[in-house]
Amino acid sequence: MTRLLIQAYRTLSDPILREDYDRRHALFADPHRFDYREFLRARTSDLNSQAKLIFYDLLHNNADAAVELYRELVRSAGFNLRLHMDREDFMDCAFLLAEEYDKRGDLEGAFDLLVWIVEYERERPYFRHFFDEVTARLRAIVCFRMPPELDRETVLERLETVIRLDFSRKETAFFLKKAAELHLENGDVDAAERCLVRGLELDEKLSGYKKLQDKIARYACVQ
Repeated sequence: MTRLLIQAYRTLSDPILREDYDRRHALFADPHRFDYREFLRARTSDLNSQAKLIFYDLLHNNADAAVELYRELVRSAGFNLRLHMDREDFMDCAFLLAEEYDKRGDLEGAFDLLVWIVEYERERPYFRHFFDEVTARLRAIVCFRMPPELDRETVLERLETVIRLDFSRKETAFFLKKAAELHLENGDVDAAERCLVRGLELDEKLSGYKKLQDKIARYACVQ
């Protein structure tokens, strides 16, 4: 939310950005024209309008309705939010949805939305320095929130996804270390060792590596 608040401040304080915002969101800003939300709700067969409704509700303290509609569309129509919004609106909307999914304990849903944002940010920066917030949330979800809640194979698949996304060397090394820990819990000593070695190649000062290295060695001796 910090990123959105600062972005909103910058938009409102910059005359050119404000004019562009008012043009793009004129219907949002003028409640006297007609009930914009009801207009969107009535257009059930128009997926672009339904995407706008999700975003509208997220921005107007109606997150439950936004999440419910998004889930319903994904289930019934194979809905892809990216296809029905412009790039910037999609990224902001996806971040807000990810926050709501996280609050509701839907960690996989939040993870998928954040990965979409990362992919778009890689193509062309939009979040810029606020992107650290996306990275931090992804890290918290996949490394700390998922392991107690989901099976190890599912978490390992998610870790492989973030490793392939090619974050900073330090961040990728951390993901690799977490993958090594989970492989070791699965009894796969070779995979654990490979991940730790890759992590150390990226960050020779990787926090906690020595303890994990010793643990891997003890498991190897037992086998």
